[in-house]
Amino acid sequence: MRGPALPLARRAGAALGLGRAAGRDPGQLEKNPKGKLQKQICQVVLDHFEKQYTAELGHAWSTVRFSHSPSLESSLAEQGYNPAFPAALPYLPAAFRCYTRTAPGRFPAQKHQPGRLKDYYLLNAASLLPVLALEVKDGEDVLDLCAAPGGKSVAILQCACPGHFHCNEYDDLRSRWLEQTIESFIPDPFINLITVSKLDGRQIGDLQPEFYDKVLVDAPCSNDRSWLFSADPQQAVLRLMQRKELSSLQFQLLRSAVQALRPGGSLVYSTCTLSRAENSDVINLILNSCTNVMPVDISGMARGVSQEFTFLSGMQQHELLVLPEKGRAWGPMYVAKLKKVSST
Repeated sequence: MRGPALPLARRAGAALGLGRAAGRDPGQLEKNPKGKLQKQICQVVLDHFEKQYTAELGHAWSTVRFSHSPSLESSLAEQGYNPAFPAALPYLPAAFRCYTRTAPGRFPAQKHQPGRLKDYYLLNAASLLPVLALEVKDGEDVLDLCAAPGGKSVAILQCACPGHFHCNEYDDLRSRWLEQTIESFIPDPFINLITVSKLDGRQIGDLQPEFYDKVLVDAPCSNDRSWLFSADPQQAVLRLMQRKELSSLQFQLLRSAVQALRPGGSLVYSTCTLSRAENSDVINLILNSCTNVMPVDISGMARGVSQEFTFLSGMQQHELLVLPEKGRAWGPMYVAKLKKVSST
């Protein structure tokens, strides 16, 4: 038996929704067909994105930044969902289940009810790529270093039955969210496999050196989607100032993950930002500073899902960057894979 529920990926609107919509001011609130107000784009963040990502992504940025289109609600009985990933992928567990639909829409969410399992998990399909890249096998000891809200943890349990599964989240609020996810999706027989902690991820490598076969570092990052819709411009300015400090935190988390890995073990690093400073630059810093780590080729996985996702060209074989664009609005999602070849 694998994971207890079927993760159902949903269409996430139209790319990042960064541009102006049909001549409207991006700061305006618009109503969808149901009469509900849409999220308000934060101009401070948008202006910052324009400067940074035009320089970093070039022409590719213009395909990411087009205007937001409202999601369409759909009922539980609505048809048209198909398996998300083809059998041609290098690694695709038989028990892994994810369904998507090409038409824009929003699948109904299920509320958390203590003591009752949910039937499915809603998440962006690109969020499953780090899980597939990790290639968890039965019996392995696995660490999800920054686990909240828990969607990737649920997906990992669909891929395999770990010998031990450690889900860690340092932030108090997000840790409670993670605990709710575990309660909502993991049946009793699996609970004994899982340890949920609130440790500082930067210290886990020292606390549990060479303890894990696989480590997922879904790092705190400048989440482009959520930051764009910052309600308070002053908060947005503060976030953009803090953005410069994130790469240092990400590097420390990665270094801790390397320490926590057994020789021969592998780790996957992921973010939901397009920022090079938080993606390739962090990985390059680890590769340059840790002589016992080497990159792992994931280009085969990228080719296997190229019909579903749009990737930034020019990336190294050990990394990929999903670009949200019209018609294929998943992401952004950066994924890189490394292997520990010897003890520290």
